[in-house]
Amino acid sequence: MASQRSLYATLIVAAFAVSWASILIRLSGAGPLPNAFYRMAIASCLLIIPAWPKFKRDVRILTAGQIILLICSGVALAFHFTTWVTSLFYTTISNSVILVATQPAFLLVMEWLILKEKISSRSVIGILVALAGMIIISGGDFNMGSEYLWGDILALAGAVFAAIYLLIGRRLRVKMDNLGYIFPVYSTAAVVLLIISLLYNENLTDYPTETWLIFLLLALVPTIVGHSLYNWLLKFVPAHKVATTILGEPIGASILAIIIFNEIPGWWTIIGGVLILSGIFIVLKKRKALLAA
Repeated sequence: MASQRSLYATLIVAAFAVSWASILIRLSGAGPLPNAFYRMAIASCLLIIPAWPKFKRDVRILTAGQIILLICSGVALAFHFTTWVTSLFYTTISNSVILVATQPAFLLVMEWLILKEKISSRSVIGILVALAGMIIISGGDFNMGSEYLWGDILALAGAVFAAIYLLIGRRLRVKMDNLGYIFPVYSTAAVVLLIISLLYNENLTDYPTETWLIFLLLALVPTIVGHSLYNWLLKFVPAHKVATTILGEPIGASILAIIIFNEIPGWWTIIGGVLILSGIFIVLKKRKALLAA
């Protein structure tokens, strides 16, 4: 069993790693689908040697239903990246990462609907506060143009798919080794993203060296380090608490966007972001122990 200290250290490293995703995507010069596809495809290739023996061992103990869930996790991850990465091309980095960070609230609702877990009055208040923040951000973006609002909607869709991905992961990671789990999930996501890219006739080959380097960094830093650490944590920590640490991404990514792109968040983003993060904090701040269910 992992210690509290090691879990907190892992959460900090994972949050810092995923904070670079939106920055690298903007710097790549490629469209959203190629960014998403190569992020998953390169990560899968890098993991195949260490992960293959563990995957072969783990897949034998899975039921047919669990194998279907494993595939669904990859599909959900693919749609998460399709919607969220695309949102970065329509709205600001800060808006996108703040809205996609609402996934803990969606997870809580899914646990209520699917797992029939009771939602406390405190959680309902927190969700309503977060909802108010979403409305403020979307309202401010509506005044800036319809494309900003479309970007906000895509980011929220990304949050929903991320919640599904984490919910499935929490169930399967109990039986599967981390490498044995993430390899088929990342590979499935890569196949789905390739199909979508081909359907939309995306350019998947003609890129400068700098872009290929950024694709590699996307696979290494926010994916193999960031997402893989989150999946490792799912064996020890409830899914909604793992999702809480994603609240560190909006802060990190927004600071990096200011430094690198001089992208200053608008007042509606700051106010709405504070409300969203506060609402999710209200939902999840029930117990001090990270390991608590």
